Amino acid sequence: MTEIVFEVRVPPELSQFGLDQKEIQRRLIEWLVLSLFTEGHVSSGKAAHLLNMSRIEFLSLLRARGIAYINYTSEELAEEFAAVEELKVTPK
Repeated sequence: MTEIVFEVRVPPELSQFGLDQKEIQRRLIEWLVLSLFTEGHVSSGKAAHLLNMSRIEFLSLLRARGIAYINYTSEELAEEFAAVEELKVTPK
C-alpha cells in the first residue's frame, strides 16, 4: 500500500514539549483514527488495524483516552435493560 504524504504545519510553541517528527506523526494518525471511530466511520477492528494493534490494545487505548467503546442513548440503554429483564428466569 502506498502512503499518502501531507504537509502539516505545527506551531513552534509545540516544540517545547519535545516531540519529534515521528511522535507527532504517530499522534496525528492516532487522533485521526480515534475521530473516525467515534464518528462511526470505522469499526473497532478496522481502527485497530489502521493503528497496527490488536483489538484488545485498541480497547485499552480507548479507555486510556477516556473514549467510551459503547455509547448508548438513554432510549437504547432502557431497551437493553428491558431485554435483560425479559431474559431473566424466574425460580420455580
